[in-house]
Amino acid sequence: MTSNRNLRLRAVLGASASAFTILAAGVAMAQEAPAPAAEPASDEVEAIVVTGFRASLQSAINLKRNESGVVDAIKAEDIAQFPDLNLAESLQRIPGVSISRINGEGRQITVRGLGSEYTRVRINGMEAISTTGGTANSGGTNRGRGFDFNVFASDLFNSIAVRKTASADVEEGSLGATVDLTTAKAFDSGKPQLVLSAGASYNDLSEKTTPRVSVLASNVFFDGKVGALLSVAYEERHLKEEGANITRWATGASNGGFNSASTVPGYTIAQINSSSLFAPRIPGYVSYDIESKRLGVAGSLQYKPTSDTQITLDALYAYLAGTRKEAQLQAIGLSRANTGKPQTIIRDGVVENGNLVAARMDNVDLRTQAAYDELNTEFKQFTLSGTHDFSANVRVGMLAGYSDSTFTQPVSTIVTFDRANSANYQYDFRKGRAPQILLGFDPTDPANWASTNGTSEVRIRPQFVENQFSTAKVYGEWDLNDNLRLKGGFDWRKFEYDSYGQYRTSETVVQTLTPAQLASVSKVFTGFGSGMDLPEGNFTSWLIPDIDKYAALLGIYSNSGIYALTDTNNSSARGQYGAVEEQDYGAYVQAEFKFDAFGLPFRGDAGVRRVHTEQESAGYAAVAGAIQRVEVKRDYDLTLPSFNLAADLSDTVVARVSAAQTIARPGIGSLSPGGDVAVQGANRSYSSGNPYLTPTKSDNLDFSLEWYREKGAMIALGVFYKRIDTFVATLRREAVYNTLGLPDSLLTGTGATNDQVFQVTQPVNSDGGDLKGFEINVQQPFTFLPGFWSNFGVVANYTYVDSQIEYLTSTTPGAPTVNATLVGLSKNAANLTLYYETPKWSVRGSLAYRDGYLTQVPGSDGNTVQGTNETLNIDMQASWNIRDNLKLSVEGVNLTDEFNDQYVGDSNRLNVYTHSGRQFLVGLRYNF
Repeated sequence: MTSNRNLRLRAVLGASASAFTILAAGVAMAQEAPAPAAEPASDEVEAIVVTGFRASLQSAINLKRNESGVVDAIKAEDIAQFPDLNLAESLQRIPGVSISRINGEGRQITVRGLGSEYTRVRINGMEAISTTGGTANSGGTNRGRGFDFNVFASDLFNSIAVRKTASADVEEGSLGATVDLTTAKAFDSGKPQLVLSAGASYNDLSEKTTPRVSVLASNVFFDGKVGALLSVAYEERHLKEEGANITRWATGASNGGFNSASTVPGYTIAQINSSSLFAPRIPGYVSYDIESKRLGVAGSLQYKPTSDTQITLDALYAYLAGTRKEAQLQAIGLSRANTGKPQTIIRDGVVENGNLVAARMDNVDLRTQAAYDELNTEFKQFTLSGTHDFSANVRVGMLAGYSDSTFTQPVSTIVTFDRANSANYQYDFRKGRAPQILLGFDPTDPANWASTNGTSEVRIRPQFVENQFSTAKVYGEWDLNDNLRLKGGFDWRKFEYDSYGQYRTSETVVQTLTPAQLASVSKVFTGFGSGMDLPEGNFTSWLIPDIDKYAALLGIYSNSGIYALTDTNNSSARGQYGAVEEQDYGAYVQAEFKFDAFGLPFRGDAGVRRVHTEQESAGYAAVAGAIQRVEVKRDYDLTLPSFNLAADLSDTVVARVSAAQTIARPGIGSLSPGGDVAVQGANRSYSSGNPYLTPTKSDNLDFSLEWYREKGAMIALGVFYKRIDTFVATLRREAVYNTLGLPDSLLTGTGATNDQVFQVTQPVNSDGGDLKGFEINVQQPFTFLPGFWSNFGVVANYTYVDSQIEYLTSTTPGAPTVNATLVGLSKNAANLTLYYETPKWSVRGSLAYRDGYLTQVPGSDGNTVQGTNETLNIDMQASWNIRDNLKLSVEGVNLTDEFNDQYVGDSNRLNVYTHSGRQFLVGLRYNF
């Protein structure tokens, strides 16, 4: 994949280089005919009413230029009109920001190689967490501190600021960046506004069209003393995600090895069943049918009784309701011990680079399964803020707020049918990235499948996660003179996390169905493989359980008998239980200053923040051979200095240097003292938390040089270095259950035995390391070109990040370590947007490239690593101002239908290969 990666990166960088060439020509032309000098920086961010993409860029440049630290921003093109339909999609245009996707849209962000756990998000000045669920391939349910941006409609917001350097007046908790989301307010425009928009979106894989509408109304009253704004956005989406799902590769020796009668040319049975040969663990294909409805409501009430006092009440509500249907066919037996893999006979095979890339087998256990999930997220936040100027030199402010993000998955059901010892099963990974799989029988015939007690499964696993934030802070500012301002304040934050779930006592206890009964509760899934270029002979239809009919016949939702749900008395469900309460008390002092030295004007800030944290966590763990609820309390103190300095080297050039100590607290889900024994199909694991994890602390140094050669133009180079003292790493090992010190009673009803190997995981503090990199950012309107060419412009950036971390394989002193890059870090990332804009028309195309990155080190099942390969996403937008207040827009998202390509091991063994199609949108916007 390396050559392909380099070609795609070169394509993006080549396009950027072409833009830079035009820019250089523009600079030369500008030197021949000097333009008026740009206005010098001022203390306040210029207030601009943005009315287009170019004006949006100019407003963001103004914010960046006037900050002391390193800040990048995105502004709305107009009120209730953000540049992208998804907040994360907009954020990826910022240098150093990469995103991960779920269901075809951005979910979480990585900033300068540091994942969402290291990034704080504030909404209207208050920290918040939003939580959603997803498939295992897209990160599953968010039980950490990461922020899921897909909960919110972008129409509700008018700006995003990414603060990459720290200052004492911004609360601690971020190593990557603090992201500030701001909703619209009536005083922003100071005039009556009513905006209506309506549109439709179409996904070419699901072939479904869904609606999208929004409305915003705002006004000011009583001579501008009162302002009110209400914004509502609603949309529906219907898409598919489908492709290959291998569930990792495992060694030939795993799960008891292949049958001794197995034959692979050139290999003995000992070599086949060795730890140096890898075979696909559960090869199969999967299709997800996903529907969602997203509602967002933002309101703001502002009161300004005098020019010295302002009070603002902000409210934000979001509700994301979705359903997910799954159809999957897989070779489950290749990951089973006893009656699974040891009975499978390899009749022929091909080994390449130590991987069994093609094989023909007999006695393979196959499984078809259907799943149905309901996934709902409700977010609400209320923020009250106020400022008062006692004089021209003294001012105070306050903020108090509460937010709640609740994720519920009330229905999470899987029903399976099985086929034991199937003959003439074949797979081949040499036919393309998507493997060829030949079954050797008709998978749509009910007579070829069975539902058998003790083998087939019915999983019913509702789960719930709630995050709550309460915040209060007061602060003051005193201008000692024109060049020195003192700031100080106190803040308090309380974070509460609760998670719980339910399971059946035994998921393999089911009714054995007669052939007639099985036929009556099944259906044929068809149409698989569109846009995948599947190898010849691949199946595209197969039989799956019809969950509705199955439930009606057997009463699986009765919560009684064999289908009764249990909670803390069930070993698997017990692992879903966790509670954390965290209170942070902070105080800071900061000086903001301006001075002249060496003939240059300088400005900056220096300060220190002191923090006290109290933490309580609870969960269920084995104590003296019995399961008990365990509670752990701890507290710690931190002192965090920060310094930012900016110098105006000329009227158009700004240099910056920043230094700070920052921290990020461990993920919430990792702090539970409890443990979880989980048996799901052929997957057996024991995972536990660690309430004694210490925060990750970093010493940071940033340098940047920025040239604002004309209005709307910027060239910026930034260099950054972080010395990180520790990372929270997941320690992974394999162990036989009876060596873990856990009671055998935890395995009751799971089908697992105490002599089987389990994947054992626990988060631990590992050694840190250095993270370093640089960013190049260019924004340039081509106003120096003649005629219609002057309506073009370019936005381009490139980021390089590197780090080397020693990952633990054991806590035993002297145990070997794995040296690899930081999980979630893409060494190369680039973005390019070329736009054309006139008062009547606007067209732009965007490319977003992200290099491959690791997702787990060490990997599971003997794999050295797990990761995701590079992505290149291409989007386009166009709009036509039919009249001054009526706009028609068209947008295409993911135009190349980029695949989610995940791998395991150093040889890029396929793990997941799915796609979700292209999204097309058309809409009308009317501004009264």
